[in-house]
Amino acid sequence: MEILHIAHRSDWERAEEAGSYTVSTRGLSLDSVGFIHASGADQVSGVARAHYADDPEPLVVLVLDADRIVSSGTPVRYEDGGDGQDYPHIYGPILPAHVVAVLSAGFAGGTFWWGSPGSATGGRADLRR
Repeated sequence: MEILHIAHRSDWERAEEAGSYTVSTRGLSLDSVGFIHASGADQVSGVARAHYADDPEPLVVLVLDADRIVSSGTPVRYEDGGDGQDYPHIYGPILPAHVVAVLSAGFAGGTFWWGSPGSATGGRADLRR
């Protein structure tokens, strides 16, 4: 099953070089929160609006294989995000091997897009090196 994580492009690029990604969400680390926030495809736009709408940094959406994450020994738990919805929380670092695709993301006219500008459905424009 695929789950999604919104990241600053620069954080993901550093993580690729380091071998693991440990940003929980904007401005917070895995160490400080205890898990990495993720979402489903139907939740990612709401998460982006709530946490990244005023963020000037370039964004990407990491498309993650939850089965690969769990198989590597890292738990993924679906827990209430405080709004009555269950979100996937990743209880360990994201490894490059967990990533299926890295998609450009951003806002256009107040609408969050990911995959390609003008697409809110996650069209695939993989940015992996």
